[in-house]
Amino acid sequence: MKTVERILLKIAVIQFLFLLLSQLIFHWYGLLPGVLPISKYEGTEAGTYSEFLQTFQGE
Repeated sequence: MKTVERILLKIAVIQFLFLLLSQLIFHWYGLLPGVLPISKYEGTEAGTYSEFLQTFQGE
C-alpha cells in the first residue's frame, strides 16, 4: 500500500509542477489575451443574438 501512495504522491506533485509551468508560460508569453474574451461571453447562450454580439465586442 505504501508503494501505491508514493506513486500517487509523485503523480500529484508532477501535475502541480506542470500546472505552475503552464501558468507561467501563459503569463510570460502573453497568451492569455486570446483566451480572456472567451470568458466575457461564456454563459450568455440563453440571451438574444444582439446581446451575445454586444458581450463579444466588449460593450
